[in-house]
Amino acid sequence: MVKRARSSTAKRRNVDPIIIEIVRNGVLAVTEEMKTNLMRTAYNMIIYEALDFTTGLFTPTGETVSIGIGLPTFIRGMAETVKAKIRHFGVRNMKPGDIYVTNDAYTTGSHLNHFTFTLPIFHKGKLVAFSCCMAHWLDVGGVLGGMTTDIYSEGIQIPIVKYQDRGKVNQDLLDIIRMNVRLPPRAMGDLRAQVTAVKTGERRFLELLDRYGQHSVLDSIAEIMDRSEAAARARTLTIPDGVYEAESWLDDDGVDIGKRIPIKVKVTVDGDEMTIDLTDVSKQVRGFYNSAITTGYGCAQVAYKCITSPTDYPINDGAFRSLKIIIPKGRIISATRPAPMRLWMCFPMTIIDTIFKALQPAIPDRVIAGHHADLVAPTFHGFNPETSEFFIGNFGPLGGGWGAKKSEDGVSATVCLNDGDTHNGPNEQAEAKFPILVERFELVPDSAGAGRYRGGLGVARTTRALSPLVVNTQSDRSKCPPWGLEGGGDAAGNAIALRIGDQWKTDFPNAKVLVAQLKTDDAWRVSSGGGGGYGLPFDRPAERVREDVYQGYVSVKAAADLYGVVIDPVSFEIDQAATEQRRLRAPRLEEKRKAK
Repeated sequence: MVKRARSSTAKRRNVDPIIIEIVRNGVLAVTEEMKTNLMRTAYNMIIYEALDFTTGLFTPTGETVSIGIGLPTFIRGMAETVKAKIRHFGVRNMKPGDIYVTNDAYTTGSHLNHFTFTLPIFHKGKLVAFSCCMAHWLDVGGVLGGMTTDIYSEGIQIPIVKYQDRGKVNQDLLDIIRMNVRLPPRAMGDLRAQVTAVKTGERRFLELLDRYGQHSVLDSIAEIMDRSEAAARARTLTIPDGVYEAESWLDDDGVDIGKRIPIKVKVTVDGDEMTIDLTDVSKQVRGFYNSAITTGYGCAQVAYKCITSPTDYPINDGAFRSLKIIIPKGRIISATRPAPMRLWMCFPMTIIDTIFKALQPAIPDRVIAGHHADLVAPTFHGFNPETSEFFIGNFGPLGGGWGAKKSEDGVSATVCLNDGDTHNGPNEQAEAKFPILVERFELVPDSAGAGRYRGGLGVARTTRALSPLVVNTQSDRSKCPPWGLEGGGDAAGNAIALRIGDQWKTDFPNAKVLVAQLKTDDAWRVSSGGGGGYGLPFDRPAERVREDVYQGYVSVKAAADLYGVVIDPVSFEIDQAATEQRRLRAPRLEEKRKAK
């Protein structure tokens, strides 16, 4: 049966195709310059090195035109925050020179550290767009370290208010923020950097309008969004119709230790439309791993974008018109007040992985096996003896293994899905700023899931305290390993270890160690998980296994046990006879399925 597309609702516009392409690249350039100026003026490493921020342009109704993306799951959070500000103030009450701000977790979908600034752009008296910037502030007050069980303990909450009213800065708001954060100079520096970013967006977008004309530019944007819709629908048509389901789970919520958090997703494909139903995702939890409903929408949109139009730019709302999302309130990705959200970003990654898992039978060539799905980013704080100043430190996401595809190995040491375009912070820069020393930073052998195509490897960082400090690790997926597909093996999970004196402690019930008090010369080691394998490990060419052993990715023992390849540990030569004998005894995929 041939699948047919639904009739298009796109309007016909008489727009010069050359102008359309100029505008397409123009809006991309605007959001990229917003990113650049934010990075150059921000005060905290988490912005200018880790790139934990997102910039964007939006239509007068709040639809996404282009995002200079840092956090993929914020693809919906920014648009919903702009729409919330439109509803709050009303378009008629918005004026040139206004800038609106909020960090409300239930509006942005994330935690209170994400301050979002929005500037209405007027051209010849008409509201034509919004320029917006979300960025992570290192500290927003609240409990320092440890677990939180409600939003009120997580820091200052700023409702939707005017940072700037027709050009006049709200000084009272600045004074309130300064009074409620531990590092006021850093907070004010990052605030000014975000204002610079949204003003950059305004200036550059107005230049585009002045050069090519308001009518041509706005019609071009509408046409670009219609084409994004058409491309997404066309790719959805290539997915067989059906209902696809998958399950997974998370370790725990940090409060009820060892109590698994169930994840179940259902994906329905009908012609050129897809419905992602997250009704059976766990209800919101007591620990700080919840997020609000805009993040739930973001989970579905990220998965859909990866499957239907991963290389189409700019990222805009047209690409999601063919996607329907079902999320009841009160789930871990649609939590309601006063659910805590400090670690909002951890659980959504596993939900996206599970969507890919569900679709594997339908489109095995477009999905990946499970990945490490966590930032693996401990925070640490204390007093620097050299400067006598209080500090809060963070390396940013560690990176880890990604799942293999049907046709290639997974990538190693790569930042997790939620933080797509973010970076891990340079060890040397962290050492220069904080009283710490990185002793080791290395790939973790045998951390990847075995398979015809091997998963990526995880990373381990060992950090020594040069003065007393407190460490908090909040990682999940230590017990639920990144899964393999089509007979591929599971990967190692995320892990934490502490060195107290000369003894290493590794027997933690999960990868969540809160408020660990370290003395001088104590250390902590975080290890990210690998990526799941794809296909039967015994089908991997022996020569590729030998190369993995030679590179140190796979041990000699794992090569024999998991891949059936016997290798001399000195010469790295393959024992062909022993290998052939081992591989003859390998169970085939159908036998494995029957055994299950």
